[in-house]
Amino acid sequence: MTVHFIGAGPGAADLITLRGRDLIAASPVCLYAGSLVPEALLAHCPPGARIVNTAPLSLDEIVAEIRAAHTAGQDVARLHSGDLSVWSAMGEQLRRLRAEGIPFDVTPGVPAFAAASAALAAEMTLPGVAQSLVLTRTGGRASAMPGGETLEAFAATGATLAVHLSVHVLDDVVARLAPILGGDCPVAVVWRASWPDQRVVRATLDTIAGACGAERGRTALIVVGRALAAEGFDESRLYAGDYDRRFRPVGTDPRFPAGTE
Repeated sequence: MTVHFIGAGPGAADLITLRGRDLIAASPVCLYAGSLVPEALLAHCPPGARIVNTAPLSLDEIVAEIRAAHTAGQDVARLHSGDLSVWSAMGEQLRRLRAEGIPFDVTPGVPAFAAASAALAAEMTLPGVAQSLVLTRTGGRASAMPGGETLEAFAATGATLAVHLSVHVLDDVVARLAPILGGDCPVAVVWRASWPDQRVVRATLDTIAGACGAERGRTALIVVGRALAAEGFDESRLYAGDYDRRFRPVGTDPRFPAGTE
């Protein structure tokens, strides 16, 4: 018996890995975060599977469901939205399973920031503009931010910022970032990236609040950085015609002669 923690992707039912799909199909028990995971993914569950929406459950109740499946020798597909590496509450579940000796594995998923980048048709790292992407959030009732992890500190690096779980405090985000990045800094808000009702608003830090309007909801990603609107950036050296590389030797004395790869 194994508990399969599966990143279910950002919303679109077909944005799930083949491995994740196959694990769902092979598991007689499926626990899914119904507030964010599309129900269409449950069509992959085998006939007669026990399907439990964990949105209204406590951690103790979720672990009890897993424990019961373990006792019955049944594999569990545990679906979380996006990718499990950030803000998934997977860590606390794994800690419980380790303590009880219940085996598990983890299958990654498409993260929300990747779906937002696709919706924007934007590369978040551009030569000479930004070479880092910071995934962060603002503090809330569920999780406070550590003292050193502030929007101001991240903005000072010049990296592109993907600010999660914070559209309800957009005005505060703008107030903290504008003095550092400038009011003309490009920003985009992507609601429900990859879902059928996806919504995208592009503006600057000075104008984003007005462009978004008063109805902001909660399921959105704020992306801030010069890479969103840059046009005069350098081209990558990787594909330059005179760039000598392992798979395309160039010149009379290439670093990697043909046939040495």
